[in-house]
Amino acid sequence: MVSIGRVELIELRPRLHLLRFEVGQAYLWQDGDSLTLIDTGPVGSGEAIASAVREVGGELARIVLTHAHGDHTGSAAEILQWSAPSVLAHRVEAPLIRGEQAIPPPNLLDWERPLFEQVSGHLSAPPCPVTQELEDGDVVDFGGGAQVLAIPGHTAGSIAIHLPEQKVLFTGDTVAEYNGDVIVGVFNLDHAETARSVRRLAALPVELACPGHGTPFTNASARLTSLVQSLPG
Repeated sequence: MVSIGRVELIELRPRLHLLRFEVGQAYLWQDGDSLTLIDTGPVGSGEAIASAVREVGGELARIVLTHAHGDHTGSAAEILQWSAPSVLAHRVEAPLIRGEQAIPPPNLLDWERPLFEQVSGHLSAPPCPVTQELEDGDVVDFGGGAQVLAIPGHTAGSIAIHLPEQKVLFTGDTVAEYNGDVIVGVFNLDHAETARSVRRLAALPVELACPGHGTPFTNASARLTSLVQSLPG
């Protein structure tokens, strides 16, 4: 682990790093000199991300945004001030990221309300252009072919990114890790759709899962299957 200003840079695999911020996290994937950033952390993390990119080495080719919440998109506009990556997001989420539409509020469970009040200030972000709108089943050119999975529920346009050759899965906020437990993510727009999306993720052959919040976890397929078994219905 390397501490660089406001970010901890943690090597998960030789080609994969976790960028952990005070709130939220992002992931940096390396293919030779080409880097892909999955999410961007909260507002104000742009310079820390620049330092992490320099530490890893290479050029930032693209940013993939799993959904529009500001703890995932907050520093995207800042990054575009010092780099020129393409910015990718699901078609449904793109207008929210561009600032053309307001982000719908989540349907909070009663126990989520106090937590939401603590973090809601991190859920907005400056508008950022989206240069490529993604659909379910698209393949993005990194990690040996990154498969886009539409997993609505947390937001309408949430996506996961699956690297089949690497057996790595980026889950966005549909799944989280908390105190060693794999859980369904919080602050969801549609709880039933979120549960269906968790079931879809659990069907994938995955060794390492990289959630939007919490520690990445191994034995991922089995742990996601266990999570599915705990869901109602």
